Amino acid sequence: MANGRDKWPVVLGQIVMSFFFLNDFSHHLRDIKDPEHPYSLEELKVITEEAVEVDDNRSYVRVTFTPTVEHCSMATIIGLCLRVKLMRSLPSRYKVDIRVAPGSHATEAAVNKQLNDKERVAAALENPNLLDMVDECLAPSYD
Repeated sequence: MANGRDKWPVVLGQIVMSFFFLNDFSHHLRDIKDPEHPYSLEELKVITEEAVEVDDNRSYVRVTFTPTVEHCSMATIIGLCLRVKLMRSLPSRYKVDIRVAPGSHATEAAVNKQLNDKERVAAALENPNLLDMVDECLAPSYD
């Protein structure tokens, strides 16, 4: 239609979708399982609601996580799990920034660079072993 009214359902649907994801945001992350321990990232205090920043106007999300130990060998896997969960949950318009909490990991800068490099993330997700590990961490638990 020339008057643009046919666009309302699409726009309204995007607004409702954004509202749903942003208000239920921590729900999307809280049940991600730790790759080494039988607990969720929330239970281990790796991820907290306060560590999730959302700016809907800029379509921007930042998640800052704190590994359990300074030399955590699974920090990149944990960050990859967070990124994949958000990629699968959020509308594609969002830019996602995943960070290790400042001072919480011995190789903080390297981990942050790896987690926010599109080519490195894409390459990691092409590795069937890594993808299986990520999918296992994201699988719902039925305790």
